[in-house]
Amino acid sequence: MRVKDLAVTATVAALAAAGLTLPLAGPASAASALRDDFNGDGYRDLAIGSPHTNSVTVTYGSASGVGPGRATTLTQDSSGVPGVREAEDEFGENVTTGDVNGDGYADLIVGAPGEKVAGKPSGSVTIVWGGKNGFTSGGRVLNSPADTAGRFGEATVWTDFDGDGAAQLAVVSGDNWWYYAGGGENGRAYGLEVDFIPEGTRLDGMLAGYFRHKDGISLVLYGERADGGAWTAHMKGGAGDYGYRAEILGEGDDPTATRDAATAGDVDGDGYTDLITGNSRDGQGGKGGSVTVRFGGERTYDEPTFGTPTTYHQDSPGVPGADEDGDGFGASVSAGDVTGDGLPDLAVGAPGENVDGVAGTGGVTLLKSSGGSFTSGKAWHQETAGVPGVAEPDDHFGTSVRLKDINKNGRADLATGATGEDIGTTRDTGAVWVLRGTSTGLTSSYAASFNGKDFGVGGADAGFGHTLR
Repeated sequence: MRVKDLAVTATVAALAAAGLTLPLAGPASAASALRDDFNGDGYRDLAIGSPHTNSVTVTYGSASGVGPGRATTLTQDSSGVPGVREAEDEFGENVTTGDVNGDGYADLIVGAPGEKVAGKPSGSVTIVWGGKNGFTSGGRVLNSPADTAGRFGEATVWTDFDGDGAAQLAVVSGDNWWYYAGGGENGRAYGLEVDFIPEGTRLDGMLAGYFRHKDGISLVLYGERADGGAWTAHMKGGAGDYGYRAEILGEGDDPTATRDAATAGDVDGDGYTDLITGNSRDGQGGKGGSVTVRFGGERTYDEPTFGTPTTYHQDSPGVPGADEDGDGFGASVSAGDVTGDGLPDLAVGAPGENVDGVAGTGGVTLLKSSGGSFTSGKAWHQETAGVPGVAEPDDHFGTSVRLKDINKNGRADLATGATGEDIGTTRDTGAVWVLRGTSTGLTSSYAASFNGKDFGVGGADAGFGHTLR
């Protein structure tokens, strides 16, 4: 079933197309203050990016979870969405959410790093306005600044990282970082004051948190160096000195660095954000992958960086499975409180995991938090009782993971994508599963599963479920 694109008035579309001003956030006019509640009904919504089909599908949260019955699929051909849908755009490569225009409804922020615009480097970021009736108010697009090699929109963050009381948009391109100061600056993109990024490095991701100070946001950037090694850095600062006090957390063959995935959460409950990175190409013997936790804090240790990293792999105590070549453990990570005890648990995707002798079917491990560490876990895959589907070669279950409370019961639910899932005879259509959180962990009771065909984006190689937000 294809969800119908929603209409937009000509007046709103004209306003969205004019100028480059990003409005500063103002007082909320809707009841919901959730940064991912697009229709203001008080439930968090799940956004699914599928860059191979240049689409983002939003499934609206409810007491019964999410599913195809309450959803909207957006492309650059949808009414009110700027741009034109083109094969190389990669619209949906990453998705961020936040109330950009200050109307009390979350807005969808979509990166399209492959977008081609005449006279500009590649890449764009599209903001689609949320509202009471969903995405009916149009949107606007930010094109790549001139001073970059391209792939603008590879990652985005919406947060108040300059401490002025209003959130800003930060964007990475392949080789640079930018932020928009807001409406007062006419949407101008500001880059690094000090370029600390090594020559030839390709940035892939970014996240924000109270890593160093409880009253000040800082950023973590990560990607791949020119020699193929991982690169991860922490960037403090404010207006006038972004990049000046950057610190490299890991690079090259350092297993605590990442080129793959990162998430953040206060694992030990001390009020500082802790950084969790995944390295799918490193394990106990450099085989099956690992995840690393760095605890935040103001100079907790003598070194001017985060504290001593703690790394987990599939041969670590309490972690199910075995550290095997090609598992890809750590290819995706997400932190969220599944059990409701106030501390974030950790979901780790291993899309290359073999299950019952089936190669590459993939799996997800939920590691439960305990006193600042992850000491017990359970693996989930398509051969787990109650999980829809069967293990098939190269499904890549666990390509993406996201922990968030979709049904508003106070416990995070797990959403995970399998981009290689075949639907009938159509290969690599892709699918998403949602497992509910309980006080004891995840449960397969009431498990939901849906695929790209359910939303009209389900052809061969669609890769539905690539990105989850």
